[in-house]
Amino acid sequence: MSATDEIPEEKPWSMVDAAAEVLPIPHTTAPVTSPHDDHNLANSLAEEPTLSHSLAMADHEEKGVVQQARVEETADLGWNQKKEKVSNPLVGGLDNEDLWLLIRRFNKQMYHVKEVPHTVPGDLDLNVADEEEFSPDKLRAAVERFYMVVVIGLLATVKHIARLRSWRETRRTTYFCLAYFVAWALDLITPLLIVTLLTLILYPPSRGFLFPPAPVSLVDGKTGGLQKPKAGVLGSHESATGAPENHKGEAVEQEASNFFNGFTAVVVTSATGKNPQANPNTSEETSTIEDHVPDPTGLTASAAEAKDIAAGGTKASKHDKTKVPVENAIWSKMRPVMHGISDITDTWERMGNALSPTSPFPQHTYRIRLAGLVAPLLLVSLFTSSYMFMKGVTFGVGFGFFGDPIIMRGLKLLNRRYPHWQKILEMRNTVLKGVPTNAQLTLTLLRIGEANNAPLPPAPVVNVAPPDQPIEVTDAELRATGAEPPLNATEAEIEEAMRHDPNTAHETAGADIDAAKSHHRKGSKVLSTMKGAVKGAVKSVIVSDAARAKAGLSKPAKERLGVVPSAQADLLSGPVDFKARYDGKKGRIYIATKSTIPAVGFSNDVTSKSADDGGQLHPQWSIAISDIRELKKIGGYGWKAKMVVGWSLGREVSDGLEITDRLGNVRRVTALPLRDELFNRLVALGGQKWVAW
Repeated sequence: MSATDEIPEEKPWSMVDAAAEVLPIPHTTAPVTSPHDDHNLANSLAEEPTLSHSLAMADHEEKGVVQQARVEETADLGWNQKKEKVSNPLVGGLDNEDLWLLIRRFNKQMYHVKEVPHTVPGDLDLNVADEEEFSPDKLRAAVERFYMVVVIGLLATVKHIARLRSWRETRRTTYFCLAYFVAWALDLITPLLIVTLLTLILYPPSRGFLFPPAPVSLVDGKTGGLQKPKAGVLGSHESATGAPENHKGEAVEQEASNFFNGFTAVVVTSATGKNPQANPNTSEETSTIEDHVPDPTGLTASAAEAKDIAAGGTKASKHDKTKVPVENAIWSKMRPVMHGISDITDTWERMGNALSPTSPFPQHTYRIRLAGLVAPLLLVSLFTSSYMFMKGVTFGVGFGFFGDPIIMRGLKLLNRRYPHWQKILEMRNTVLKGVPTNAQLTLTLLRIGEANNAPLPPAPVVNVAPPDQPIEVTDAELRATGAEPPLNATEAEIEEAMRHDPNTAHETAGADIDAAKSHHRKGSKVLSTMKGAVKGAVKSVIVSDAARAKAGLSKPAKERLGVVPSAQADLLSGPVDFKARYDGKKGRIYIATKSTIPAVGFSNDVTSKSADDGGQLHPQWSIAISDIRELKKIGGYGWKAKMVVGWSLGREVSDGLEITDRLGNVRRVTALPLRDELFNRLVALGGQKWVAW
């Protein structure tokens, strides 16, 4: 569709449309009937090519500051401001802390997006591509997201079960017990479970009544009673350790990062054969080599091979014929593993957003659809005996085991007559149709800001450590059913558990664990000496790189100019202009929405005002927002150089962004401190349907 094409008139909403939304039927059969339809492009938000675009352009009943009418072309609602100075709520129905939580995690999850011309499944874009590129950094992000979403959710479930089984909240457990055994006596266990599930789906207040909330870190998973949080203080409600945080969700994010780091540290120490119990007994006065060298766990493969040689083995590179094929097999399976982890997390997020929708998504449609699938099971369960049930299950097991020839012929017939039929039956296209993942929800919220000329401000940066003070706990975070005290604990006991204890965080399961995770202080002194030397070398390389770039001797050197800003540099910019470099030259990226055709461009004139502020720009290049086909985050340095710079200089490396238009022209912008914020604006401004790579 070109910019001059008329947008078709909106069809009136009918009962048939309403029924189609509630029923678990695909939004479209295009993935099967027209899998290669490349003529469904949109140029602006107003064309509403997906549900996300439509919700962004809708007139919402509950409005925040972003959704208010305004005169200015691009409003600054608190970019680079302290959170106390940002109006709350920015988006109606969503607290700012929850909004910033979504944006922070979106920034970590999204690296590379491409425009897709065909119809998207579930009427929501930003799905993960089947051919998603693999990288260790993406795998890390997928595992961390899995921890934040799935692991924390399972941990909360386990602790709810522990509370019920402990009989500490006597009345609640008594009611559950009576209901269960009465249903058992009447052969109504299955109907009871289905009715309970329907109640939890359709009536959200029942969730807090049947399963009253409590901070995860405050509940003992074994006894179901009160415990001191592992962090030594209750500084957050949703984290497993209770660690303090400056913004909601930060503690869980740090836990996820440390979970991944801790797991890899265990793998590395196991590969290198670290065994403290086998070390020779040396007194504190005796100086040994072990005291003066750093822990070698960073050199996994080499250290593992050295360990084998020291134990009397042979060099793996010469005699081990399994090393190459095993390594290749593992790395070849990493992409499907990463994709599988992402799929599990996406489904978990969709289920959560279906049961507890976030504005502007429909508040009742998804719950009614889920209940409609569960309700028939209630009727079936009333007329199905345990004998019939077991007969059906055992027949299904037998057919699945022995019926392979019939199953394979049926699948071949389906594949021949209806190619890509699996796409239609995916949960995101049927049961969870129109239900967003957290990334799709965030993109919709970003689009709401752009549709109202008020880009959502990023989460304010807090550079001080969160205080070791207990967080406020209300009935919304800790309560029991009825008049019983939560966790059968007195107020004094709860306050004592919440109070800061600096020793709790350092407690382990035994001396062997302490020895396995210990690091030698004298070895760290060697690292400190090395750090000073590396710091000098890094500074020399940066100066040399800058000289080569200014002399025009190296294009890659030009792209690295300004990547490591000085400690006193002012990095604040946005929401209209963003400090950056192009071809090594200082300038700004400007987003002009006031012009006839909204565009993004780069200008070396750092003193002039943007078009939105009434100034005249003379861009070195510009791209229409509607012509952007691909956005890719790139690093300022390679991963090894970035790690060394961060370790030795203690500074953040400013990364860059690649912008590709529909003609294939690529613009690479570097030294971009607010890269994530620029990426978010560009991904939300136009009518593109994105897919994540």
